[in-house]
Amino acid sequence: MGSTDDGGRLPRLAEHFEGTITVPFAPESELSGVAATGSLETVWYRRTVQIPASWDERRVLLHFQACDHDTTVWVNGQLVGRHRGGFTPFFFDISDAVGADRLATIVVRARDEIATIQPRGKQSRRAENYEAFYTRSTGIWQTVWMEPVAATRLERPRITPDLGTGTFQFDLTITGPVPNTTVDIVVSDGGLEVARCSTKVTGGLGATTTVEIPQNRRIAWSPRNPHLYDIEFIVRNGDRVLDRVSSYAGLRSIAIEGKQVLLNGEPVFQRLVLDQGWYRDGLMTAPTEAALVADIELAMSAGFNGARLHQKVFEERYLYHADRLGYLVWSEFADWGAREAGRQLPTATFITQWIEAVNRDYSHPSIIGWCPLNETFEPLTEDLTVLDDVTNGMYSATKAIDRTRPVLDASGYSHRVPNADIYDSHNYEQNPAKFAAQMNGLADGHPFVNIAEDGASWSVPYAGQPYFCSEFGGIWWSETESASTGSWGYGDAPLTIEEWYQRAEGLFDVLLSDPLMFGYCFTQLTDVFQEKNGIFTFDRKPKFDLDRIRAFHSRPAAMEADAIHPATLEPDE
Repeated sequence: MGSTDDGGRLPRLAEHFEGTITVPFAPESELSGVAATGSLETVWYRRTVQIPASWDERRVLLHFQACDHDTTVWVNGQLVGRHRGGFTPFFFDISDAVGADRLATIVVRARDEIATIQPRGKQSRRAENYEAFYTRSTGIWQTVWMEPVAATRLERPRITPDLGTGTFQFDLTITGPVPNTTVDIVVSDGGLEVARCSTKVTGGLGATTTVEIPQNRRIAWSPRNPHLYDIEFIVRNGDRVLDRVSSYAGLRSIAIEGKQVLLNGEPVFQRLVLDQGWYRDGLMTAPTEAALVADIELAMSAGFNGARLHQKVFEERYLYHADRLGYLVWSEFADWGAREAGRQLPTATFITQWIEAVNRDYSHPSIIGWCPLNETFEPLTEDLTVLDDVTNGMYSATKAIDRTRPVLDASGYSHRVPNADIYDSHNYEQNPAKFAAQMNGLADGHPFVNIAEDGASWSVPYAGQPYFCSEFGGIWWSETESASTGSWGYGDAPLTIEEWYQRAEGLFDVLLSDPLMFGYCFTQLTDVFQEKNGIFTFDRKPKFDLDRIRAFHSRPAAMEADAIHPATLEPDE
């Protein structure tokens, strides 16, 4: 639909706009008011806003929480920035492009070309949905907002808890530091200040400091008690306050001991559900914030204590609610979209965008593991491939950023990193007896590993790591649709709902009974378009008796049954 002139000038094409759209909903969604059909490869937005006079002494930042996929932004005809990646946030300082009249005409172009190899998640590369692929989502699909900031300000801090010492480590980055810049950090609990420190920023590169929580105020964050501390950061130059930021943190630890993954020193069996995070009317965008909360509560009502956030970098507000509700999360990148002619061909941008996602979400206590890739499949060969390079790059980058959480190089199928923190498989066998036979080799060091149909190996050998079945179930069930209407699920659909219950309970029981299995992930939370294998419908209505499903996996797992549970840390009376 047009390209940028030399020098980044706004194309003349951008002078002609028709229609309106409600953001942050993608134009393909109903809630956008457009509900576009077909394949949009370029979309344009224009809006004129008045910058408040009270912002005159501040820098003005224009934030995009997510825009799919290649974004270029002009303000008053001046190019202010570009970003590649449809799932991660970015911002531009637009202060110098705003005129004396304080008016800002913002023009956004988002390109999302079907033929390009790029991270797409579950978005279809056709005009229609098919198999496990859903409606395309082009352009702005998360919140766009502006904020006034000081020239000297705190960027997103990194907060690292250490439960053993009762401390939080803070990695601080200051933009525009001036001599004698200090940062005060105040930690509060229930409105009462419990700790504070002050650190000087030297050399313009930021600072690292640690705050110790008094012994009688140390409370571990866990699903049983998702305790959060309030954190305030105050940037000063002498007695003058330059910036002030409010946040929060949870004090908890994650560790690996043999085949166990420990939370706060104890094995907590991970009863996860696969969550796609799609909505009929908003597509990848939740219609309301309450809808984000409701999805977590639906999963908990069915007995799950966490989720794999599947093939999508979820809105950060979701993670806030997971933090406060005590919901365990495996964070995953939306890496699908790199398969060409039967090969996996991810590019360097996959690594770049995943780093942006990890940096965004590092401080959320609910995240207990990282998963850069999902179901990549390509036979191992003597020569390294692009898939090997990118898998190792994404894994290594994650480990370099975060030494406090386990990293799974790829969920299911193609493990390429020797001695990665975690090993897993996906197994959609529907017969519980056959499922048990396939999954019973873990004790002998030979667990179920995904391989190609012709028997070729996709993965490096299992090396004794903690192991879990990170996708199973997916049982096809719909009382209104069948294969003739495009519906699908895994295996043959049960003939009766009682058969569904018996099959599901049998599959759960196999994994719960394995003393070396640290968790599982059941497919899936909701139906999504043509996929009819959810516990809830696409409109979030229960399809089954939730009490009965909860009973399937409410008993202690074998890994937990004989474990010694240390006392939960509580404040002194």
